[in-house]
Amino acid sequence: MAICAVVLAGGTGSRLWPSSRAGHPKQFLSLHRSGSMLQETFARLKNLEINQNITICNEEHRFFVAEQLRSIDQLGTVILEPVGRNTAPAIALASLSVEQDDPVLLILAADHIIENVESFEATVAEAAQIAESGKLVTFGVVPKEAHTGYGYIKKGEPEAMGFKIEKFEEKPSLLTAESYLDSGDYLWNSGMFMFKASVYLAELERYRPDISAACRNAMDNAQADLDFLRIDQNAFGQCPSDSIDYAVMEETDKSVVVPLDAGWTDIGSWSSLWEISEKDEQGNSIQGDAIVVDAKNSYVRSEDKLVAAIGIDGLVIVNTKDALLVATQNRVQDVKKVTERLKAEARAEWELHREVYRPWGKYDSVDSGERYQVKRITVDPGAKLSVQMHHHRAEHWVVVSGCARVTKGEETFLLSENQSTYIPIGEVHALENPGKVPLEIVEIQSGSYLDEDDIVRLDDRYGR
Repeated sequence: MAICAVVLAGGTGSRLWPSSRAGHPKQFLSLHRSGSMLQETFARLKNLEINQNITICNEEHRFFVAEQLRSIDQLGTVILEPVGRNTAPAIALASLSVEQDDPVLLILAADHIIENVESFEATVAEAAQIAESGKLVTFGVVPKEAHTGYGYIKKGEPEAMGFKIEKFEEKPSLLTAESYLDSGDYLWNSGMFMFKASVYLAELERYRPDISAACRNAMDNAQADLDFLRIDQNAFGQCPSDSIDYAVMEETDKSVVVPLDAGWTDIGSWSSLWEISEKDEQGNSIQGDAIVVDAKNSYVRSEDKLVAAIGIDGLVIVNTKDALLVATQNRVQDVKKVTERLKAEARAEWELHREVYRPWGKYDSVDSGERYQVKRITVDPGAKLSVQMHHHRAEHWVVVSGCARVTKGEETFLLSENQSTYIPIGEVHALENPGKVPLEIVEIQSGSYLDEDDIVRLDDRYGR
C-alpha cells in the first residue's frame, strides 16, 4: 500500500516562549530529545511503509525545514503556504499535489511527542487498512487523566478496528473532563488523520466547495523554487480559514476514530513538557545549567547562563540569552498573553532570539548601543550571504576562525584567522565561506540606523 506522510509544520508555539518564537518556533527546537520535534516526527516513521513525504510550512520557516530534513535524508516535497489558512486547506494542498497517484495520506503534526513508537506503528498499520477502504480515519488518544487542554471525540458504534464518530467536543471544564474519563466513551482528539487523497478531496468538495476551489486555483499556479513548491499567493489568500475537524470530519458520514495508546503528548505548554520529562526525587525537571535547593515539582531550563533557584514549588523557569520566564505551573497557558503584549509593543523578543538562524548559518547579537552593534556571525561551509549594501551603516569584519571570501566593490579576496576588513556605507559587498569548516567572524556595525531592514539585496542564492 502506498502511504504518503504529510507533516504540518506551521504554527508559532507562543505558549512555549521564550524558547519558541514566531521566527523560530517549537517544531524546530530540541525540547525533549536530541533531534528537533520535526526531525523526531520523521524518525518515528522509519519502520512504516512510507514511500514519499510532504512537509507544509510557511514561507518564513522554509530553510529550517529544508536544512533539518536534509540532515536526516527526509527532505521530500516542501509546500510553502503564503498565508496561514488552518488545517483543512493545508491538507487539501498536500492531497492535490499527489492527486494523480492517490496514496493513503498519514497526516501528522510536527510538534507531537510519541513515546511508544511500536504501538504507534501498529495502530497506523491498522488505520491504513481502514483508510484504504474509503474511510476518513482520525486517531483518538486513550486518555490517562481528565485533561482540560485537549478536545475530545465520543466513540459511536464499532467500525472495523475502530469506532464511528458520534461527536467532537471542544476543550472541556475539569468537571466535564472527569465525566468523559469515567464514561470510557471518549478519546482525546490527537489531530492526526489517515485517508486516501481522493476521499478527502471529494468530502471537502462536498462540504466546503469554497475551500476546495480556492486550493485548486492555488495549486494550478504553483511554481517550483529550489527545494520548495510555492503556492499562488493571490489564489490561496482568498481561501477561507478552517480546521479539518470543522470543515470535514464533523460533517462526513465516512469518519472513523481508531484508539491510540502510545504515550502521545501534544507539547502545547511548559507544564506538558514538565509532565513527560525525567524528574528528580522531588519532582523537578532540570534542563541545562541549573542548581535547585529545597525545590519541588518545578521545571527549570537554562539555555544560556547558570540559573539557581531556592525554595520553589510548582514553578516554571526558562532562561534564554535575552529573556527570562518565571511562571507557576497552573498559569503557563497565559504565556501567550506575554507574547501578545510583546508583539503589540513591537518588541523583537516575540519573534526573534538574540541568536538568529539564516539559510547560510546564524548570527548572535552580542552587544548594542547608540550608533553601534556587535554580532558574532557563523557561516556554514560552502554558504554565502547575499550581495548587498547598506544606506546607513558601515561594517568592520574580523575573522575569528575559518576562511572568508570577501567581495568589496570590484575587489574579491580571502581573509584568514585574525585578519579584518572594513565595509564603508554604500559599498556593495558579500561574505562567503569557501572552506570545509564553519567560518566565524565578529562584525562591528556603526551608523545612524542599524536594523535589519537596512539591507539592499542585489543578488541572493536563497531567493530572498
